[in-house]
Amino acid sequence: MSGIETMLGVTRRELLEGALAVGAVAALAPAAQAMAQGHSHHGEANMATITVKDGTTIFYKDWGPKTAQPIVFHHGWPLSADDWDAQMLYFLEKGFRVIAHDRRGHGRSTQTDTGNDMATYASDVLELAEALDLKNAVHIGHSTGGGEVAAYVARSRPGRVAKAVLVGAIPPIMVKSASNPGGLPIEVFDGFRAALAANRAQFYLDVPSGPFYGFNRPGAKVSQGVIQNWWRQGMIGGAKAQYDCIKAFSETDQTEDLKKIQVPVLFMHGDDDQIVPIADSAMLGVKLVKNGELKVYKGYPHGMLTTHADVLNPDLLAFIRK
Repeated sequence: MSGIETMLGVTRRELLEGALAVGAVAALAPAAQAMAQGHSHHGEANMATITVKDGTTIFYKDWGPKTAQPIVFHHGWPLSADDWDAQMLYFLEKGFRVIAHDRRGHGRSTQTDTGNDMATYASDVLELAEALDLKNAVHIGHSTGGGEVAAYVARSRPGRVAKAVLVGAIPPIMVKSASNPGGLPIEVFDGFRAALAANRAQFYLDVPSGPFYGFNRPGAKVSQGVIQNWWRQGMIGGAKAQYDCIKAFSETDQTEDLKKIQVPVLFMHGDDDQIVPIADSAMLGVKLVKNGELKVYKGYPHGMLTTHADVLNPDLLAFIRK
């Protein structure tokens, strides 16, 4: 054995075998890259996707019997379909067809630099619902995803939607103005944009470590895994799309969207939500829909679907089955 082989503890034969193994991995790389880019439509393991009219690729998960009632989950900023793990598994076990997509610019979907607005988000969902031929579906959205649900349901074809659920959701509108005096000052959202542009990686640690899950509250049970999973999801997405999305979730007035919704809508909101304060969101939104119900969770944070899934999942099931 040569000096370098002795240091590494390998023989020439082992080096040769290692080289062959590397070659085999390299040969598989194009296939792996194709999977990562979403060129297959045969299940999540092979990156199920659709391509919408502007060429954007939208990744989605679609689990369970295709004949079962579909539940479609819409994630918040700046996350991905993975944020719904606790709900996807729960409702799959209950016999539903469960679907979750990565919004354009987020997760495994195309890192778009255009179309990062609520109307286009809704258009993408319209195309997804058509592609999967979803009928009598329940659409559940968290935070920005709640805005997406409102925008989609207001535009959906008859028969596509059975019910909607907005959890810690942004509608009617977040930013403060003369017509929305209880909103958050624009400087709050300017701060979001500045923090994202300056150091996105640190910002995406600070948000889940603090207000998102209420981990900044005295006596909070902090989960490093939850914090790291939030960071992981955020960093997979595109910085430009996530930057643009701040304007979409804070400045889009969805008053008219809410007024157009005909199906039953459940609003679920924690009264200790530090991201989307309840007084200027759910408490206003429930008055705008034709058939709305508000369920308030005392002391629960914005990320309560994760921290209190054991409570919210049965409540969601009860609403769906009602």
